[in-house]
Amino acid sequence: MLNLNNSPYRKWFILVSVSLGMLMCSLDATIVNISLPQITQYFHTSMANVEWIVMIYLLFISSSLLTFGRLGDMYGHKPLYLIGFAIFTIASALNGMSYSIHYLITFRALQAIGGGMLMAVSQAIIAATFDVSQRGRAIGMNAVIVSLGLAMGPTIGGILVSKFGWQAIFLVNIPVGIIGTLAVALIVPYKKGTPQKFDYLGALSSFIFLSTFLLGLSYGQDWGWDSLSILALFSASIITFLVFILVEKNHSYPMIQLVLFKNRLFSAANFAAMLNYFTQYIIIFLMPFYLLNLVHMKASDAGLLMGVFPLTAAIVAPFSGTISDRIGSRFLTSLGMGSIGLAIFMLSTTNVLSNTPLIVVCLALVGVGTGLFVSPNNAAIMASVPKSMQGIGSGMIATMRTIGQVMGVAVSGAVFSNRQAVYMTVLKIENLSISQINNQSFIWAIRDTYLVAGTIALLGVIVCLVRSNNSPVLK
Repeated sequence: MLNLNNSPYRKWFILVSVSLGMLMCSLDATIVNISLPQITQYFHTSMANVEWIVMIYLLFISSSLLTFGRLGDMYGHKPLYLIGFAIFTIASALNGMSYSIHYLITFRALQAIGGGMLMAVSQAIIAATFDVSQRGRAIGMNAVIVSLGLAMGPTIGGILVSKFGWQAIFLVNIPVGIIGTLAVALIVPYKKGTPQKFDYLGALSSFIFLSTFLLGLSYGQDWGWDSLSILALFSASIITFLVFILVEKNHSYPMIQLVLFKNRLFSAANFAAMLNYFTQYIIIFLMPFYLLNLVHMKASDAGLLMGVFPLTAAIVAPFSGTISDRIGSRFLTSLGMGSIGLAIFMLSTTNVLSNTPLIVVCLALVGVGTGLFVSPNNAAIMASVPKSMQGIGSGMIATMRTIGQVMGVAVSGAVFSNRQAVYMTVLKIENLSISQINNQSFIWAIRDTYLVAGTIALLGVIVCLVRSNNSPVLK
């Protein structure tokens, strides 16, 4: 191990090492989308097949987080992080060398398994490295990396695809993965876990529950919410969720101690996290359509404008984390969700939607709210679980993030489509052109969808206010 034991900067080197893994995971969540048209042409396949490059990554990475969090608690977080780095890097190389769409989808699933390991224990390593007085700041800086990765993905992906082809978006991970693996191996200390009997049935039922639930949400709009396939997916999700609860109650060493949810801070903070990402992704999903289709903005300009949101979040997050280390999380998280709600309600007004500078202000306010919320909330979750369950705490944060993101896209798509259809029917009786009908129905539908998002943000404020402010001392 690199001799940094006596260095005051050692913990910050650990943070940077861990953050490299989170940067790769967050980049790969958004970098691939822009390459899908080129991949479709390259393999002479359909968009239905290519969509699974994105979907398989989402399903595997989100459904495995709790399992890998538990394994990290049992066998140590560092070994799991190293294995995750190695798998992610190798899978990235295999993705870049794939010679069929089926191999690409398979290796993408393997990449998601590595990514799940990285995401599941990253916060646990950070929480174990920093004491309570600096934990919020460190988690805030890690949140900055995630935000920047998500924001930079489309831009970096566009450059790589246009210059080198779609393979480059995967091959670029290889040097980063090698550097990150070596850094974690040399710098991050090994801390022994608590070996126990693994809950295989709990892991399997949680995987099926989450994957069927997320798959149903993702395809509900396309397949029809009342279609047999979607109803079957949600039925399977409910059944396996009940099986998971039953198994956890009766297993000697369960995947997750259900008693954790009796802790009001833990339960409320996780629910609030899901609501936060829910509202974020309603904006992230709908705003580009408005900017490109109605404002007729260039894709590059729209990308820069959308970058205001993660940029402001990245600026605010470390400061909110530092402040939360001193005053607790309740005030900052409530203020953050309130700021997001205010921005969304502003976006729901027609005069704001027709004013690009005001859109920038609203997106900046969403970023400020996100920065105020994420760092204190994540720190509160990690502080509310005992040291022996830090991996589960970290896995829960990542799981809530993924569920919120998928729900945001699914609900916004459903509400928007429904309201636009209603308004188009109403406007057809007016003496308007097809273009006017399409534009006006779009504006009204996006307004209604943002009103729903704003209401969800207000619910998040209430959840943040009713939670306790002080975290129990870690044991």
